[in-house]
Amino acid sequence: MSVHNLPRTIKTVIQPDPESSSLTLTQTPLPIGRPDDDDAYLIQVKATSPCLGELTWESSFPDLFPPDRERVPCTECAGVVVQAPTTAGPFKSGDEVYFRLDAWRRGCLSEYTLARPAEMAHKPKSLSWVDAAATPLSSLTAYQGLFEHGLLDPEGINGNGRAREHNKNTRVLITAAGGSVGSWAVQLAAAAGAGAIVAVCGPSKADAVRRIGATEVVDYTKQSLAEWAGQDASREVDMVLDCVGGDTLTGCWSAVKEGGVLLSVSDSPDRVKPEAATKQLAKGTWFLVEPRGRDLVEIARIVDGCLAKPWVDSVVEFEDFDKAFHKVQEGQTKGKVVIKVAD
Repeated sequence: MSVHNLPRTIKTVIQPDPESSSLTLTQTPLPIGRPDDDDAYLIQVKATSPCLGELTWESSFPDLFPPDRERVPCTECAGVVVQAPTTAGPFKSGDEVYFRLDAWRRGCLSEYTLARPAEMAHKPKSLSWVDAAATPLSSLTAYQGLFEHGLLDPEGINGNGRAREHNKNTRVLITAAGGSVGSWAVQLAAAAGAGAIVAVCGPSKADAVRRIGATEVVDYTKQSLAEWAGQDASREVDMVLDCVGGDTLTGCWSAVKEGGVLLSVSDSPDRVKPEAATKQLAKGTWFLVEPRGRDLVEIARIVDGCLAKPWVDSVVEFEDFDKAFHKVQEGQTKGKVVIKVAD
């Protein structure tokens, strides 16, 4: 699209008050990069996806958010580059891209948004706009959890013999394995050659997680992780990737080995450690996903190699954005809810 054909105002959803989850569809000026953001690309948004709890992030962590930001929700996107910065960069006008933005920046629930090259990657060729928009946040969280913070070697995905031998000797447990992050973690662990993948999920998702690589399923509606681990000491795992928090994360202490790794995207493992627990871990931490384009390059390669794919629960039109947020907040989705912004 020519710069001269770009609109001066665009349809945008904003959150007027960080203390309220109420959203408003309005017209805003076409976004322009700030002086400290002069490498940003202007992206025509094709589709985006809300994240559970994101409308409460600013009220919960006010120090992380600049007071003058444009409060547009949704941090992940698939779209087309329509304007490149004046500085040379890896993308050009017309490129199809996908990305995840830092939470404190202007989001993607808008006809156009801005993204930096370090956050972006070319969209997987095998994915539709909807599937591509459902991918960045969940896949990055799972990828960084397993391979950066965790014990698995990503070279196992490429068939590296030493990496696959290492991964074959690693038992991994994933909570909420039937959710957006968990399903990616199961697929990526399987692609890397993990020796055992224990998936914690409800009965309605058990068959699905087995099909994507889980070697064992724990039905949390029938037994707790503490009960499951206590039945047989050989069930203990080398690493846990927790996507739930709360009592589930507490139960993970029973499942992880002495000297193992316990990761959570929901809470600090030490905060919910049982009083009777005496295990010493190599690592027990809560981590936040980094919006990293080079990881998305690897994820695109994995997706186009048919080794993993996103789970999409449903798709709504731009004007029905409220339905998407309500569905996500209910917490019963089978994959991502995607908002289609443009055809």
